[in-house]
Amino acid sequence: MAAIIFDLDGTLIDSARDIHAAINRMLHDHEYDPLDLQTVVSFVGNGLPTLVERVLRHSSIDMSHHADMTQTALKHYSTNASSLTTLYDGAIDALATLRADGHKIGLCTNKPLKPTLAVLDAFDITNQFDTLVCGDSLATRKPDPEMLFKAMDDLTADQVIFVGDSEVDYETALNANVPFALFTQGYRKHGLEYFKSAAPFDAYADLPQLVGRLLHTT
Repeated sequence: MAAIIFDLDGTLIDSARDIHAAINRMLHDHEYDPLDLQTVVSFVGNGLPTLVERVLRHSSIDMSHHADMTQTALKHYSTNASSLTTLYDGAIDALATLRADGHKIGLCTNKPLKPTLAVLDAFDITNQFDTLVCGDSLATRKPDPEMLFKAMDDLTADQVIFVGDSEVDYETALNANVPFALFTQGYRKHGLEYFKSAAPFDAYADLPQLVGRLLHTT
């Protein structure tokens, strides 16, 4: 039995606008100027504390405010995690197909648990996942492989494939020594040449067949 473990933001959901809104609400509450969407998205990938750290450095805000502003951002995002977020086309059908094929499905995201559940519940897909490992589940975050190892342990599968969209996800798969399927429509910052050992796909309709090929060759 195989386990297919997914990243969330930029992989299954396009959450950039809700993240952007939460960050700008945080900045407004602390009386700083807002940032544009592209700038905020460029800071996404290593979890909320790192996102806020990058925002503070970009805006020349003293890092002594980091803890308070991180909690402010989490508050805003947890209460508005899905109003502007969309599922990528075909993602839910792909999850259903993979489950029907007998695979276990996991989630491994740097997003904290509370907003993760808010998003999954909003789209009624929480029950699609056999385990959730989130950014506050362990002391470490991706690209440290411990989160992925935890998901793998929970699923007790013979084979594992990690599905993600970013450099952080790719490096996590490399660090865990598992095959990586790259969703090319997410938040990556480099061209495909960076992802040398990844198996790219542009549409979720292609993922079940890609998973079959990867499992056959590993």
